[in-house]
Amino acid sequence: MFGFQFISPRQLREKGILGMNRRNIHYIGCHNDRKNFPLVDNKLKTKQIAQQAGIAVPAMIATIKNQSEIKHFEEMIKGINGFVIKPAHGSAGKGILVIVGREGNNFIKPNGEKLTLKDIQKDISGILSGLYSLGGKYDVAMIESLVEFDPIFDNYSYEGVPDIRVVVYRGFPTMAMLRCSTKESDGKANLHQGAVGVGINLATGKPINAVQHNRAVSIHPDTGYDFSKLKIPHWEKLLPLAASCYDITQLGYLGVDIVLDKNLGPLILELNARPGLAIQIANREGSVPRFELIDKQAMNLSVEERVQFSVENFGQ
Repeated sequence: MFGFQFISPRQLREKGILGMNRRNIHYIGCHNDRKNFPLVDNKLKTKQIAQQAGIAVPAMIATIKNQSEIKHFEEMIKGINGFVIKPAHGSAGKGILVIVGREGNNFIKPNGEKLTLKDIQKDISGILSGLYSLGGKYDVAMIESLVEFDPIFDNYSYEGVPDIRVVVYRGFPTMAMLRCSTKESDGKANLHQGAVGVGINLATGKPINAVQHNRAVSIHPDTGYDFSKLKIPHWEKLLPLAASCYDITQLGYLGVDIVLDKNLGPLILELNARPGLAIQIANREGSVPRFELIDKQAMNLSVEERVQFSVENFGQ
């Protein structure tokens, strides 16, 4: 199930693997109107439009927009032990700070590292100055509640919250991948930083394949648990949630990141107008044939009808 083999460029083309140039020109360029990009490039705006549409998201604790507000940070998180700080315009997981607890006057990261109040205020200052934002523009620091992830993931994530990335094409869920944090990724579910990507069967919510740094793995590198034994809960709710994000953004090529809270169920973490291509490696399948099949379908279908089509045609 989780074997590794080398594939030639010709085999990649035959399997319908989507490359970056084609993605940018034929999918992002043709189906994502630039006027809609701010809806997803700005995580604060994403959260606002999702809430307006009745879509569940992690709770917002506070926002910091100006350097003068940083001195009030301690008051903002009074009585709160776990939280996440992220830049509103960040990308690829950069600038995200996860705090899972406190010890005296120190704040504890997922890897056990201790930070002082001044350390965190310095990080927030960097966010506001545009250190992590697209184009280096001045940014906003978002402080969100820490998701209490579903205990089924206890063995498949290292001191962090795993998330599910669903690529949605023209409103149809097309591919899904569970991203599991590792010690290397510092508790963040970001493949560029060393998280594991697990391809997920759209029909069952069960694993197809798992990769770390684009190489196949069968067990989590830190916990040693077998990915093939995993089944994602709430799968029947998760795909409609992802598909509905097309309706609120009108972005035809969209990455939807979802987390599973043990009390609240699936929550939209963020949206991405330029989702990466590694999801194909995790699924051992190219995206192009699926996109081409969707292009032949009617575009006036409901969320439920689009999900049903995807489950019937892309469930492996």
